[in-house]
Amino acid sequence: MKIPVVELMDCVLCEVCSEVAPSVFRINASGYVEIAELASYPEYEINEAIKNCPRNCISWEQI
Repeated sequence: MKIPVVELMDCVLCEVCSEVAPSVFRINASGYVEIAELASYPEYEINEAIKNCPRNCISWEQI
């Protein structure tokens, strides 16, 4: 299984990921991107978030 990962040190909180894949990404109360724990992740939406992230800080991680 693979899961999306956000490199928080590179993230500029543009919110593209939460706009493209709101079921997966959200900005938490502390102001950081948070990834929902899901049984499976919508591959198309995650790939769109990866493609549109201006800092290239989203990737897939194989677990």
